[in-house]
Amino acid sequence: MSGALTLLTGATGFVGSAVARALLARGYRVRALVRPRSDRRNVAGLDLTLAEGDLTDPASLVAAVQGCRLLVHVAADYRIWVPDPAAMLQANVAGTEALMRAALATGVERVVYCSSVAALGLTGDGTPADETTPVDPAAIVGTYKQSKYKAEQAVLALVREAGLPAVIVNPSAPAGPRDIRPTPTGRMIADAAAGRMPAYVDTGLNIVHVDDVGMGHVLALERGDIGERYILGGENLLLRDLLALVAAATGTRPPSIRLPRQLLWPVALGFEALARATGIEPLVTQDHLRMARKKMFFSSAKAEAALGYAPRPARDAVRDAVAWFRAGVREAA
Repeated sequence: MSGALTLLTGATGFVGSAVARALLARGYRVRALVRPRSDRRNVAGLDLTLAEGDLTDPASLVAAVQGCRLLVHVAADYRIWVPDPAAMLQANVAGTEALMRAALATGVERVVYCSSVAALGLTGDGTPADETTPVDPAAIVGTYKQSKYKAEQAVLALVREAGLPAVIVNPSAPAGPRDIRPTPTGRMIADAAAGRMPAYVDTGLNIVHVDDVGMGHVLALERGDIGERYILGGENLLLRDLLALVAAATGTRPPSIRLPRQLLWPVALGFEALARATGIEPLVTQDHLRMARKKMFFSSAKAEAALGYAPRPARDAVRDAVAWFRAGVREAA
């Protein structure tokens, strides 16, 4: 498939820009769907073509995918707190389904849909979950996670009912360079690197280098089975251990104070009230605290065995993220 024209959505974003680089390195020709007023720093200098469009504009999706043999759909509204949940659902769920139908209508030969571990179930005892771990839709916390679950279900329904040639990947929490927004994980790493996280809560997450996620998409495109899901994760870490990696990368001391979650509920309520009044994204939300109740640990064994996926250690992802954030601070100074 190398050399095939591939429509990539989300190329200007964090994960999407890693996918763009992985596709180009593998010899694919890339057409990137970008919004008219998007920040395009992450694709500056890349040998790809741009097609303007939006997930909320189905006609633009049909035009963008026309003539492409392959589709990699990464674009999504990724925020833990949103003032208007309907807008996120429109982009992440309805937009995904519209793009998949456009791919069917134009004869796309193969699709990779970037879902998230947010769409998967968690174990009750903290052991790593995998693609078969049961998920209770009613227990999914937050609009973003609900949107990714619903979008994934829509893709799977089109695979079953309409023959959509789609493979699904479920990245965990990526870290590394080019996190220009930043993502919630990147923001936490940046805050910790700047000394703005004096304490932590008892939770855990799976950290993966964003460039490994990028290559994982290409491996799924080339080797994944239609209708299958593949977790693209890295290393399971307690939050305190992640913050220790940040401290090691910055030459500072990690926080030693563990805060009970219940003490943070009034703080979360206050931040959310301020966010509703100002539009500024809150640092801590009720959904953050609800998600922290379970350790978000995952296994990438299926992707490693079936795709040849080989993620690097989490310390490399943290180191590269810290270096990139610090370089950005120096450039802005």
